[in-house]
Amino acid sequence: MKLKPFTLCILMLIFLKGHSQDVFFTTGFKISEITSDRVVIWTRLCGQAFPNSIIHERRSEVFRHPIQFDENQPIDKMDGGVKGINGYVRFILKDIHGNKKISPWKPAISKHDYCVFHVFEGLKNQHTYQLIIEGKKDTEGMINTDTGYFKTSPKPNERAPLLLTTSSCQYFWSFDDSINGFKIYNEMSKLHPDLFVQTGDFVYYDKPGPMADQAEKARHKWHAMNAWPYIRRFFRHTPIYLLKDDHDLLADDVHSTSKPFGKLTYSEGLEIWKENVPLLDKPYRTITWGKDIQFWLMEGREFRSDNNSADDGTKTIWGEEQKNWLIQSVQNSKATFKIIISPTPIIGPDRASKADNHANNAFQKEGDWVRTFLHKENMIVINGDRHWQYVSQDIPSGVMEFGSGPVSDFHAQGWPPEEIRPEHKFLRVAGGFLSLSMEYKAKEPYLTFIHYDVNGKAVHSEIIKKTK
Repeated sequence: MKLKPFTLCILMLIFLKGHSQDVFFTTGFKISEITSDRVVIWTRLCGQAFPNSIIHERRSEVFRHPIQFDENQPIDKMDGGVKGINGYVRFILKDIHGNKKISPWKPAISKHDYCVFHVFEGLKNQHTYQLIIEGKKDTEGMINTDTGYFKTSPKPNERAPLLLTTSSCQYFWSFDDSINGFKIYNEMSKLHPDLFVQTGDFVYYDKPGPMADQAEKARHKWHAMNAWPYIRRFFRHTPIYLLKDDHDLLADDVHSTSKPFGKLTYSEGLEIWKENVPLLDKPYRTITWGKDIQFWLMEGREFRSDNNSADDGTKTIWGEEQKNWLIQSVQNSKATFKIIISPTPIIGPDRASKADNHANNAFQKEGDWVRTFLHKENMIVINGDRHWQYVSQDIPSGVMEFGSGPVSDFHAQGWPPEEIRPEHKFLRVAGGFLSLSMEYKAKEPYLTFIHYDVNGKAVHSEIIKKTK
């Protein structure tokens, strides 16, 4: 029997109502831990197309805490919130020749906050891949997709230029664009970096709006941050490495034996980190980019001593296992430039009141050892954690350190702008980001470090050439 057009329309509406698009990738995805032949793709299956609206006004002072925020309201009603949903996710890589690598359908479940990741191996070096992420509510559900792209790194014996950007310290309520989040991500996108390293304090559990004093509030912090449009767009095409610091794990100055923050325990904080930043092995790792540059990403929380313990020679931030790995891998490296990326300062200078990093007296003995080792191996430091931009050079050793500063001007504080110490080659108490480029001139590699403000304007640069 032939159906009339009106009847067909009614049947189609009924079908679509039962199979409407009900899964989304509102918190985006991350292309991470990239090498010349491997990549880790992460995403979260969401049950709403857009994050909750920002309805609270903010204080005018630094950190911009929300005004009259009800910490006890339902979490799914909080500003920036994005609920998750059960379903299935799969990942597809497609190269320029149309060849595909396809993951199996993987479950997104509440136990893991609906987060899903997959490791692709056997990729081609310096090769561009299109990424397609598919999600569905059930085995028969309609499929929603999101797309991006990335390029793998060169092999360790190849000569290749590099542009890397890095940033630190981003509290949700310190946003400087009420619609898109943090302006630096848009400005970094314009540079088309090969890599991005976030040096820690990606979220702040121990600041209001809400205080993450239990696991679901901690997860909410990740949802709200990941859903900012500028961050989502940047991560669509930029491979990333994320480091953690204290505010990503529990609370200020946390270490492995710290007491819970409210009901949130250290072990819960660590598991939530792993949900959002899947690692294949140790939290410390190294990145090679061709033959001329290598990076060491340091872990500063899982192995550290209490800040208040005696500096008796055993007190540590990095731990013996990590230090032994660093010594061996650096000494085995043939890279022209060796860069250590630390969530906290090594050179400083830092405030006398602080006791949480190698630039402080509290960790003087290990700090002296680190600086001596870096000088011997001709290494350069990039660090996070401090809320001002700077370049400094250690007077005894000559080791240079580059601090990116916080992601927004609303988060900048902690150092008097007029207090320029002998170590300082550059000081600016404001927000922005740092770039590092490696280029070749007459076949010789050289580095250029550039600090940018939040609007993408270059405010300082340093060039470092190959040394004998």
